[in-house]
Amino acid sequence: MIESRNSFSGSLGFVLASAGSAVGLGNIWRFPYLAARDGGGLFLLLYILLAVTFGFTLLITEVAIGRRSRQGPLTAYKFFREKWAFIGYLSFLVPYIIYPYYCVIGGWVLKYLTTYIVENADAPVADGYFTDFISDQWSPIIYMAVFAIICFYVVYKGVEKGIERYSRIIMPILLLMVICICVYSLTISHTDANGVTRTGLQGLGVYFIPNFEGLTVKKFMMIALDATGQLFYSLSIAMGIMVTYGSYMKRSVNLGKAVDRIEIFDTTIAILAGMMIIPAVYVFMGTEGMSAGPGLMFVALPKVFDSLGSFGGRAIGLIFFLTVTFAALTSAVSILEAIVASFMDKFQWTRRKAVIVMSATGFIWSIIVCLGYNVFYFEYTLPNGAVAQILDIFDYVSNNVLMPFLAICTCIMIGWVVKPRLLIGEIRMNGYKFHRKKLYIVMLRYVVPVLLTILLISATGIF
Repeated sequence: MIESRNSFSGSLGFVLASAGSAVGLGNIWRFPYLAARDGGGLFLLLYILLAVTFGFTLLITEVAIGRRSRQGPLTAYKFFREKWAFIGYLSFLVPYIIYPYYCVIGGWVLKYLTTYIVENADAPVADGYFTDFISDQWSPIIYMAVFAIICFYVVYKGVEKGIERYSRIIMPILLLMVICICVYSLTISHTDANGVTRTGLQGLGVYFIPNFEGLTVKKFMMIALDATGQLFYSLSIAMGIMVTYGSYMKRSVNLGKAVDRIEIFDTTIAILAGMMIIPAVYVFMGTEGMSAGPGLMFVALPKVFDSLGSFGGRAIGLIFFLTVTFAALTSAVSILEAIVASFMDKFQWTRRKAVIVMSATGFIWSIIVCLGYNVFYFEYTLPNGAVAQILDIFDYVSNNVLMPFLAICTCIMIGWVVKPRLLIGEIRMNGYKFHRKKLYIVMLRYVVPVLLTILLISATGIF
């Protein structure tokens, strides 16, 4: 089974596919609104520090687990220790929960992309446009289905002919579009009704310069936890994805260098995503517009595009949502692949059977998530105080509970049971000079489990 396993053609294929997984809605949607909410530069500083320590530790651990075992997440952990096989089930459960609602959000993005193709820039800014859309019974399902079919096709084609080939085409285009929108955001200016002129460069200052006004120990901890939680989204860790992609990495590839490149690529894209969005929102809506939270992409940004005029707003809106569509697809494909690989390794299924079954069950759950805003609508208060519908519950359980718990278990198994030296040997193959070895061991055994425990407790609303 090991000899016939699909694999990436080389280091570049692995890096582009893994970066494509990491560069998704988490970076282009979630990162900017957290940065805007959490003091701009302060959030950025903490995020970068955590990325090169906390994030790197979990990222390189999961990739090494995958390549060492040559198995998907459902069976990879059992390869190391029989009694710790339960981590594999968690690694399968997390992407299985995430995939349905990710396809739903992907459908929302497709809806906005379609709107900017066939309508004017003022259409998405109509009162209740977003709410009316997700509350409709059939439209969200149709757009979700289109998004899911694209994911199905890419994963069905396999690792090298599907995921890698798709990533090689999409990722350079995605990076180019992000850079173009960044440059545009920094060059615009606007004078509001009160005669106040704001520029994109001023917005860049708001984004990069730390804001310590009203900073307390409690607020600092909240920002640190936000940055820690963002790393799960940004680096695709604790989702089984990097274990899966690591299992497709050839033994001849320098694992350490490849992970370094993913880390750099992803962090760069995350920062650029903030530069793409925050200055533009600041120019036209001031600091008040930056407080739009999760609605920043679907509510606040269309207002920015509309203010650019009919042609300009439509053009920029179309390019922006095309960029987000590409990012969402690369991540959704990786999530589905983690699920498919698990069943292929566990039950010796063919790719065809695994993709069809997993896509079909995921599609059913996606329909239920869509109907959570109309037919199955209800309001449920989560332990952290947030009022939730079905999508929010799925997101809370996977990201706030299961992912931190899964990562804690991984750290304990590799750090204390298996011992770090086994994976360090895997990481050092092909001449990689592991300069962060001591830091890696300390983070794996002590720091990361403590941070994740705090994150897990905070999700309960205790503090």
